[in-house]
Amino acid sequence: MAIEAVDQNGAIKSGALKAGIVNVKENPSAKSNGDVDHDDSEDEKDEQEGIGEAVHDTAVKKKKKRKPRKKKGAAAGGKVQSSPPRVLLSNLFPDNQYPEGEIVEYRNENSYRTTNEEKRHLDRMNSDFLTDYRHGAEVHRQVRQWAQKNIKPGQTLTEIAEGIEDSVRALTGHPGLEEGDNLKGGMGFPTGLSLNHCAAHYTPNAGNKTVLQKEDVMKVDFGVHINGRIVDSAWTMTFDPVYDNLLAAVKDGTNTGVREAGIDVRMSDIGAAIQEAMESYEVEIGGQAIPVKCIRNLNGHDIIPYSIHGGKSVPIVKGGDQTKMEEGETFAIETFGSTGKGFVRDDMETSHYARKADAPNVALRVSSARTLLNSITKNFGTLPFCRRYLDRLGHEKYLLGLNNLVSSGIVESYPPLCDVKGSYTAQFEHTILLRPTVKEVISRGDDY
Repeated sequence: MAIEAVDQNGAIKSGALKAGIVNVKENPSAKSNGDVDHDDSEDEKDEQEGIGEAVHDTAVKKKKKRKPRKKKGAAAGGKVQSSPPRVLLSNLFPDNQYPEGEIVEYRNENSYRTTNEEKRHLDRMNSDFLTDYRHGAEVHRQVRQWAQKNIKPGQTLTEIAEGIEDSVRALTGHPGLEEGDNLKGGMGFPTGLSLNHCAAHYTPNAGNKTVLQKEDVMKVDFGVHINGRIVDSAWTMTFDPVYDNLLAAVKDGTNTGVREAGIDVRMSDIGAAIQEAMESYEVEIGGQAIPVKCIRNLNGHDIIPYSIHGGKSVPIVKGGDQTKMEEGETFAIETFGSTGKGFVRDDMETSHYARKADAPNVALRVSSARTLLNSITKNFGTLPFCRRYLDRLGHEKYLLGLNNLVSSGIVESYPPLCDVKGSYTAQFEHTILLRPTVKEVISRGDDY
């Protein structure tokens, strides 16, 4: 989700949401080497000799029909996803074997991990972890591919956000209306639909009538979780080719970060590589060539169960953090590029919130705050939520109580993060698993 915002001295801002190829092992082909078509021909030739006449029977060919083989990991029984997505994903994969992500072997001093028996044993012990993550990743892929085809200028942001969220809930089988249901699976965090100079943390509140325009640059950032294991992935949508180079720059930055990330790699080295890749681009807007800048106070982050940020940050510029990535960790590699200053600040109306994992135990004097906190704990835990989610649960006139929870230090608010007005920002993001044997880009798809 992005984001961790830092101030100009490099310190983390308390009000920023903590969200922020190289030998690729190919998946085995679904076809077996033994599946080869054979044309069994039988030529039956009868010659009858008469007076100056010979009769030949033509060859009769019999072709064997090969039964189609079931593709490993494919939806069973010929079932396909609907549009909009409403078919429970477990019905498409009844064997609970969801597609794996992009598998990347470790390099250099970690190359031994691919075949090391001890590491392979550790990997096998993580079967539930991998199943949950692959389940969530496939939900994300199916929902976003539908969204990419169907989001068009003229739609409201509320319509777009609810279309994505209703699809995620349908595919995971967790509508989130019963107490505790959303903690089992569903939205990992609210759908971000940040436009133009706004880079992150914007989702429409109730009554928002903003309409997507042809000239807009929209970042689409949403999370899917299964049992608290959050898949965090984002992309940018435009409807005018003038922004193509901006998107290409940021996509290159994210792919560079994914490529460089690995066990024992320093965060600062990843940031330097990302910056070098992204800032080699420029975009021409209105006849003016504008260099693409990394948004230096937005970072990637690690992910832990039920928390979009576990404490580690992945910078997208050089310098700073010498912390290393470690075996078994999960990271959201996300990068942001801008045609503006490359620095974001809090702006506009807040929509994103989350209960702090280390919230203080304080006496709440506002009764609506106590009621709201109880609902937040039972329905979201420490997962981020937005005002629309409270509306959906039937809460009314809750702003006083919500603001009291924020001022008491129990709930964190995350305002939208914006560069200067008139600028354009873009984002791409993937979730990676640093497994003992390989790196798995769990959210990778055919789209990005």
